[in-house]
Amino acid sequence: MRLHISLEDDLVAQLDTRVGRRRRSAFIGETVRRALEDERRWDDIEASLGALAGREHEWDDDPAGWVTAQRSGDPARVG
Repeated sequence: MRLHISLEDDLVAQLDTRVGRRRRSAFIGETVRRALEDERRWDDIEASLGALAGREHEWDDDPAGWVTAQRSGDPARVG
């Protein structure tokens, strides 16, 4: 799909220096794709905030002890 956008001259010059005139669209498309994926990830993170209560986890009182117990409780663990 064609899309008309406006960019500042210096931004276009930097874009051309980086990717060349013939790769503008591909670069912009990939950059927008990555930005949208980042935004989706942030939406997922924000939606999950508060999913776990702030306290009452079995590791709250002694996180290091809990990790040690988890590691020693795994018979397949080496080391």
